Amino acid sequence: MRKATITRKTAETDIRVEIDLDGTGRYDNRTGVGFFDHMLDQLARHALIDMSVTCEGDLHIDDHHTVEDVGIALGQALTQAMGDKRGIVRYGSCLLPMDDALVRAALDLSGRPYLVWKVAFTAPQIKTFDTELVREFFQGFSTHGGITLHVEALDGINAHHVAEAAFKAVARALRDALETDPRKSDAIPSTKGML
Repeated sequence: MRKATITRKTAETDIRVEIDLDGTGRYDNRTGVGFFDHMLDQLARHALIDMSVTCEGDLHIDDHHTVEDVGIALGQALTQAMGDKRGIVRYGSCLLPMDDALVRAALDLSGRPYLVWKVAFTAPQIKTFDTELVREFFQGFSTHGGITLHVEALDGINAHHVAEAAFKAVARALRDALETDPRKSDAIPSTKGML
C-alpha cells in the first residue's frame, strides 16, 4: 500500500500529514491558513491522493513557517509512500487553463530535487496570504519529495487563478507520474536500477 504518515514538530510548527497515493482525492486539510487549505484541497483532489494535513503554526508571526513546513512534511510523506518507486510512470506534465490563467507544470520523480519557478503574480497578496509563499511551498515539497519540478505561468491576470492553476497543474502532473505503468509494473523506471 502506498501510504505514509509523517509528523514534524519544530519550535515554529507542529504538523501531521497522512497520504494515500492510491486514493480518490479525499481531503481534510486544516493549517489555520484558509487560502492555503483551499490549495491543498486542490492538490489532493486533482492528484487523486487522499490527504489529511493538520498544522499548528506560529501564525501570530505570519504564514511563512506553516506553508513552508507543510511543503517539507508533504514531500517527506510522498517520498515514504512511493517506496522504491517500482512500477511508477515517473514523469508527468500538464498544461492547465483556469479562466485567465494558463500554467504549465512538468515533473520527474527522480529523487533529484530541483525547482524551476517562472510564475509572476499581479498582486502581493490574496486576501491576507502572501503570494510569494506559493513558491516556498513548492520549494519545500520538491526538495523533500525528491522532485524535479518546473512550473511556468504562461498567462494570468488574477493572482488567485494563477496560484490555483499552479496547484492544479502540479497535481495533474503528479497524478500521471504516480500511476502504475501497465507495461512495466514490476520495474524501477531507470536504467540505473534505482531512483
